[in-house]
Amino acid sequence: MSINLRHSLTYRRLVERRLFFPPLLLVVLLTFSLSITSLAQEKEMNYPETPQIKVVDEYHGVKVVDNYQWMEDPGDSKVKNWAAEQNKVAKGVIDNIPCCDAIKERLNELWRYDDETVPHKVLNGERLFYHARKKDDEKWVLMTKKNEKADAEVLVNPNEWEKTETMQGLSISRDGKYIAYGKSTGGDENPVVQVMEVETRKILPDGLKGWKQHPLSWLPDNSGFFYVAQPLKGEVPEGEEHYWWTVYFHRLGTDTKDDRKIFFSPDNKDVYTSAQVTEDGEYVIFYYWHAYKTEVYYKKVSWREPIKPLITGFDAQYGVDIIDDKLFIMTNKDAPMQKMYVTDLDKPERENWKEFIPEDKEAKLYYTAPVNGKIYAVYQQNAFTRIKVYDFKGKHLRDMELPTMGSASVSGYWSRPEVWVRFTSFTYPPTTFQYDFDNDELVLYKEFPLDIDVNNFVAEQVWYDSKDGTPVSMFLLHRKDLRKDGNNPVLLTGYGGFDISMTPHFSTVNVVWLEAGVMIAIPNLRGGGEYGEEWHEAGMLGNKQNVFDDFIAAAEWLIDNKYTNPEKLAIEGASNGGLLVGAVTVQRPELFRAVHCGVPVLDMLRYHKFLTHRADEYGSSDDPEQFKYLLEYSPYHNVEDGVDYPAVLFTASENDARVPTFHAMKMTARMQEANPDDEPILLMVRDNSGHGGGTTISTLVEQVAEPMAFLLSQLGMNNPLRPPTKAGL
Repeated sequence: MSINLRHSLTYRRLVERRLFFPPLLLVVLLTFSLSITSLAQEKEMNYPETPQIKVVDEYHGVKVVDNYQWMEDPGDSKVKNWAAEQNKVAKGVIDNIPCCDAIKERLNELWRYDDETVPHKVLNGERLFYHARKKDDEKWVLMTKKNEKADAEVLVNPNEWEKTETMQGLSISRDGKYIAYGKSTGGDENPVVQVMEVETRKILPDGLKGWKQHPLSWLPDNSGFFYVAQPLKGEVPEGEEHYWWTVYFHRLGTDTKDDRKIFFSPDNKDVYTSAQVTEDGEYVIFYYWHAYKTEVYYKKVSWREPIKPLITGFDAQYGVDIIDDKLFIMTNKDAPMQKMYVTDLDKPERENWKEFIPEDKEAKLYYTAPVNGKIYAVYQQNAFTRIKVYDFKGKHLRDMELPTMGSASVSGYWSRPEVWVRFTSFTYPPTTFQYDFDNDELVLYKEFPLDIDVNNFVAEQVWYDSKDGTPVSMFLLHRKDLRKDGNNPVLLTGYGGFDISMTPHFSTVNVVWLEAGVMIAIPNLRGGGEYGEEWHEAGMLGNKQNVFDDFIAAAEWLIDNKYTNPEKLAIEGASNGGLLVGAVTVQRPELFRAVHCGVPVLDMLRYHKFLTHRADEYGSSDDPEQFKYLLEYSPYHNVEDGVDYPAVLFTASENDARVPTFHAMKMTARMQEANPDDEPILLMVRDNSGHGGGTTISTLVEQVAEPMAFLLSQLGMNNPLRPPTKAGL
């Protein structure tokens, strides 16, 4: 059998796709006039010439034609030149959108202010560390104080480094005498760790093994620290330098070659590793993590003690803490919403485990924080945070009252009195409190520094049914004056993967959308972590189509309930969210006006051959059964000639350590080939950026403003009026 990329949709999908507009929508489209620039009216984009070099790959007896496989070599001059020409086309279009400069100006207003993070007091001593940023700074600065009353001092100032260099990773010794921190370049996620003596600011000559070095945890005596890294090229077979995560130990003052290889998998390159010294300084806990399952090992800090297995078999997820010779185990083993057990450390066998916090069928136990002699259990219920407080014997003492429905985190030390609570919601800017347990009160520590009037904004949660009848929750953010007349501009965005939860949080980017008059819709798709492991599993591997169905159903619900119509509906997603919007674009193109697809995975037959692949989430075309469903939904392999696709902006990053740029490039080429004279299909490949974006505030402003301007323009909003705001904004 031979499958050409132009004709790989199944008959079933062709039948299910709505290629004809319903009568009411047809009337709307015939009578609706957009006051937009030539961007949407221009039907002949001047795309650069794109060579087609036919390659035929055979998968389990099925031949698949790929004309753009030549783009997979990022070092090829032809690839670089083609991408540069595409950038020129995209920049030429976006730079002419009237609202682009206004968006940049507003983002600069919202992002540039004097700010600082909550201070971290060392476990043994009085020294504090925190990050600060002045209004004109491009990067955060690491600050320190000898004690709470002492003057603040600059410790590490990345603003004095090269423009593309950023600080990534930080580990502070327990007394604050030393710090180990990483310096990466252009968002490449490849930090090189150096060690500083805090009092003198002296950079020590110590170096570490491998690449992608991340400092983890110091020993109590300051003799050294654990770190994790990957092998250098040449130390493993070609391409495997992106795998084989290993925990090493570096002793201060010793040569790099003497760093000890402590914890690693000898036979599985996909296993992630980590290590953490317990708060009491008595033990080190080690983790293997693979395919959403964990194994746990531990040892006494003494080098004479061997590493012992605690939980093996990769049968579930486990998180472990050791407190006062008690072993606390949180797991989703036989508990999709997670629960916690406890046992004596000298009786770690599973048969000795006793239930400490039972599973709550209505709320996912997200994590626990042992602070000030209490166990704070942080739950997600309907994607909102709930916090329960337990004593050391497992007695439920109370629920913590939060300011409103939103997202909260708890942090602190078991042996220290400070209980830090960070809270945010869609209309509640991030705020830091200290929790006074005796008075059951959240005491304000630090408010959001900008005076943004959120009273005109509304956040609500709704529920809708997906294609198979599964109820799905969705957050809606909009201005109070919204009218359900079917004509509101809406941005629909989502993620739906990797057990990641989309929970309420305040975003100044959302503020700009709302000020422009755009409603934001965020569904909690299957594949995420909002409703436990079963919810995650319902959207991974062979169930991935559920995620796309959930998103499509969200769009249909917004249209059916008179919030918007297809000409006013834009979608946006990045990374796995880029796969999401790429898939729904080719499956249901008539639902959307415009798409921003960022750092996406789009060629699902070849993605696993590059960088660190995630076959545990998606599957692999090397497997005959997984190949079938991957081909069925792979966005790149389901583009069709002659289909009226929405306007699309693909963005990618040269230094992306997780997703190669070729996904966005191949998809751009294929869509331009399929539909050369219709809506614009644009590509921007960013330099000096990684998977998470740019390295400075200025770069991030540009990278947020340009896609926003593109989508607003496509929605007919080239000059969106900003509503009156408070003075100073």
